[in-house]
Amino acid sequence: MKLLEQYFVIQKEIYDYFGYKKDWVVIPIDDSTKYYWQLNEEGVRFADSIEDLLNEKAGNYYENKIYTQRFLPKFVYPGQEYTMIVVDTRTDGNKFLQIFDNKKEIPEENL
Repeated sequence: MKLLEQYFVIQKEIYDYFGYKKDWVVIPIDDSTKYYWQLNEEGVRFADSIEDLLNEKAGNYYENKIYTQRFLPKFVYPGQEYTMIVVDTRTDGNKFLQIFDNKKEIPEENL
């Protein structure tokens, strides 16, 4: 099946971009490039707008915890244009390779 072959070629290209090596568990990819985001020690906060991201009181943002496991050599994979973070959504056991656009990163000191 050509479509399936293309899927695995593209998946490998994404893994290669970040230097990610799949191991014991295959974690699905989540495209979060539309969000503004900020990484901290616990995880990643992301929102539709900078205002939503920075307004902690309003709570119009999402947060995922960094997923750490012994089979993963690292948990944050920065690339030149994009960053991939291994996250635990803390909902229904979902873990993702969450990919963000580096142009939309808001440094932690702004929170």
